[in-house]
Amino acid sequence: MSRPPIETSIEAMQQRDIDHASPRVPRDLLCPEGLGTPVEVHRIARAPAPVEQSAGRRKRGRGVRTRVRGAVVSMLAGALCLATADTVAEISFAPSDIMRWEPHSFAGTTDYRLVEIDGRQAVEASCTDSTASGLFHRRDIDLSRTPIVEWEWRVDETWTGIDETTRSGDDYAARVYLVEEAPLLRWRTRAMNYVWSSTREPGDDWPNAFASQARMIAVAGSQDAGQGWRTERRNVLEDFRRYHDREPGRINTVAVMTDCDNTRQRTRAWYGSIRFLPE
Repeated sequence: MSRPPIETSIEAMQQRDIDHASPRVPRDLLCPEGLGTPVEVHRIARAPAPVEQSAGRRKRGRGVRTRVRGAVVSMLAGALCLATADTVAEISFAPSDIMRWEPHSFAGTTDYRLVEIDGRQAVEASCTDSTASGLFHRRDIDLSRTPIVEWEWRVDETWTGIDETTRSGDDYAARVYLVEEAPLLRWRTRAMNYVWSSTREPGDDWPNAFASQARMIAVAGSQDAGQGWRTERRNVLEDFRRYHDREPGRINTVAVMTDCDNTRQRTRAWYGSIRFLPE
């Protein structure tokens, strides 16, 4: 049903008063770049003018009030920007988000699917046919604002009799990749691989057997398998400083991968949420 004409007319007159009383403040002036998230500032309706005024006095008074209100709005906007400058939103990827990431195959295709396990949603990765593929997401993540990565995963079984520092043993039931990519200078690309190791102790590190620009970090081991879900937390910026002797402003790719192409054994893992957080 259409609204009554009189109600519409009253609203139009009220809006005209509001528009006339408070000038618009350009959105890009509310928060200078780098200061904080732009904040929407609602316009303020002017107070009723005195009844007995000459036309000239009304016009001059209206101009003064408009300038004053414009200054007040600007000051409020500045205060709101300063208040939000220290508030950095986390970047979060739920399992349903991870399932939409781009598949990338090195050898065959690991089976990734969205499942319910332990009363929660997860990405289940099953490697049964000597496969090696992952789910990759290309996005710039500013490490000066969110240098902490936190993720959840679960592995029930690991392997024995392999050497993960060699090409024949370079398989992991679960891993989380973080890449600082240099598209025009490929040799400058660096990566952190946080892995659930079968043979190494948590805290061990070694160069990837196929590409020395990638550093492998054991954050969980065989003693942790079968113990249910784990939550891991790393300072990515500190890890790049320590293991690559560099301080990237950002990373460009996040990925998960479960592979069994070199050991030719079977494995299964589950991935929960991945989050990037302020320090």
